[in-house]
Amino acid sequence: MTVKAGVVGATGYAGAELVRLLAGHPQAELAAISSVSFTGQKLSEVYPAYYHICDKECGTQEEVVEQSDVIFAALPHGLSQEMAKTCYDAGKVFIDLGADFRLESEDDYKTWYGGEYVHKELHDMAVYALPELFRENIRGKKLIANPGCYTTAVPLALAPALKNGLIEPEGIIADCKSGVTGAGRKPTQNTHYPELNEGFSAYKVASHRHTPEMEQSLSHVAGQPVHLTFVPHLLPVNRGILATCYAKLCCDASLEEIWRVYEAQYQNEPFIRLLPEGRVADIKNVRYSNYCDISLHMDPRTHTFIAISAIDNMVKGAAGQAIQNMNLAFGLEETTGLLLTPPAF
Repeated sequence: MTVKAGVVGATGYAGAELVRLLAGHPQAELAAISSVSFTGQKLSEVYPAYYHICDKECGTQEEVVEQSDVIFAALPHGLSQEMAKTCYDAGKVFIDLGADFRLESEDDYKTWYGGEYVHKELHDMAVYALPELFRENIRGKKLIANPGCYTTAVPLALAPALKNGLIEPEGIIADCKSGVTGAGRKPTQNTHYPELNEGFSAYKVASHRHTPEMEQSLSHVAGQPVHLTFVPHLLPVNRGILATCYAKLCCDASLEEIWRVYEAQYQNEPFIRLLPEGRVADIKNVRYSNYCDISLHMDPRTHTFIAISAIDNMVKGAAGQAIQNMNLAFGLEETTGLLLTPPAF
């Protein structure tokens, strides 16, 4: 089986990463790409690294939909809803890397993104696709909301502890760091090299729009409302998400007992690497891969549990996870095209 894949927004960072990964997928063919800014130009002219690997010209969104079985939309929020309707009507699989279909509550979407649900029936059909937590909801679906980077790293770090009642659902702190590619390709003042280099700062403190999405996932896992304080930081590196999550223990379990709970939930997950005691998750060890490394820690003085996760924000936090979801939607082996070894140095 060969899946014809199209990428809308192929010249953005997430779109370009989709092209890179699809080029090595044995059961997918890159059928068409589009870009508003670079229509008519070859992708290899925008990204010289793709010379003789992807020399396709950037066409229109209509051409992508027409020529593809699955359409990946790597677009800013607010731009995917009409395209999703077009793809659904055409019987195509639509995987949205933006935020338009991630939140179950339209009120939350209005509050955090300032938009409305244009086609409410599509939102009822959409599935939130974090495979390690909601895999069975994804198989065979045609409208898939692909989680982002923070919203992957934090739930994976905390899910087993919440599911097994080991930590309190209130008072959780997610202290996260991101590589600058998470801000997208369009330059801004704070991502300009002289501003970013030699610096390290927080942004959107306790007001980042990924907050309700993380709470939504964790509440489903816990079976009760979960609230957290989320503070993201911008690292002067290209790639990576490091999520350091703090929560109060609600039992007297030892770190070894908690580790066994995590092992029981994640032992068959091909992309989660639960690190042995004494090791600490590090973004350099997951670069260019679809892995999520998790390390577990405890502060016995304050009865605080600490879970640290590391992912590549462009792969597991975006394009790699989208391809993982494509594999599930089309009944392919979930790891196909994604067993990439991170560089050792």
